[in-house]
Amino acid sequence: MLKTNKSVAKRIRRTGRGKLKRTRAFRGHILTKKTRKRKRQLRRAAFVSTSETRRIRRMLPYG
Repeated sequence: MLKTNKSVAKRIRRTGRGKLKRTRAFRGHILTKKTRKRKRQLRRAAFVSTSETRRIRRMLPYG
């Protein structure tokens, strides 16, 4: 039986077509020096890069 990596499961969701969707970094703290534009763009979700996809799929065997 394969185990799901729970830390990855909390950060990444699979889309309907099977792509991996993630939240962006640099949005947790020290926000005063970042511009409004930069913070707004960081709200948008991003997709996992193709080079990382294979590794992360192994960590999420069931979902």
